Amino acid sequence: MIEISIVMPAYNVAGFIATSIESVLSQSFSNWELLIVNDCSTDNTVRDIEPYLADCRIKLINNNKNLGGAGSRNVAIEAAQGRYLAFLDSDDLWAKDKLEKQLQFMQQNNVGFSFTGYSTMTEAGILMDRIEVPKCVSFSKLLKHNYIGCLTAIYDTQPFGKIYMPLVRKRQDFALWLELLKRFDHAYGLNENLGFYRIRVESLSTSKKDAFKYYWRVLRDVGNCNLVAASYNIICYLFIVMLKKKHVSLYNRIFIS
Repeated sequence: MIEISIVMPAYNVAGFIATSIESVLSQSFSNWELLIVNDCSTDNTVRDIEPYLADCRIKLINNNKNLGGAGSRNVAIEAAQGRYLAFLDSDDLWAKDKLEKQLQFMQQNNVGFSFTGYSTMTEAGILMDRIEVPKCVSFSKLLKHNYIGCLTAIYDTQPFGKIYMPLVRKRQDFALWLELLKRFDHAYGLNENLGFYRIRVESLSTSKKDAFKYYWRVLRDVGNCNLVAASYNIICYLFIVMLKKKHVSLYNRIFIS
């Protein structure tokens, strides 16, 4: 029986996706399947994937039309056969012991939803900052700041079944974590550097104005916040982001320790 299903959407990531797949193949834990969903790429993404399909654990699904990040992840979630669902974008990387350490952490502590620390890196793969994470996050705490990097999250489908990503254009991961925390009491953080998040010049996540707009939308539509609550959480979000960028030691002391 497959233990972990890895969800990987792919859209025009030629030149990046091979290293992401390699980071999965190099895992010390081997009982996984990798579900790659090609979202109508127009570059050489599929050509880069094809050599890896000789490994029966790696499966390619081609969308008939462009579904975006959330839709493509949901296609993979639907096809997943593993008990645990993990997420890795097609330009990010994992440390070799990521799955082994995180699954052990979850099983030993009876945790249904977990995340880990990670590092950021440039488009060329040069390491930048280490992102530390708190010991646990509740629904109300997550409303104020998304502490969970998509490449680090794993959830157990056994208690509540498969939970799908809300179909928003951006902040889909944040929206899914909120949906999960409507069921799980907390998400638990393993504060080890087990992933590498690539910051790309053309990435959707680089637009600050759009990030703010979609954060607000998720607060209203998924977080079920009224205008007052959404405004309060947005103020907290902006404060925490500012503190994280300007005063990292203070941020860590208040929000991570």
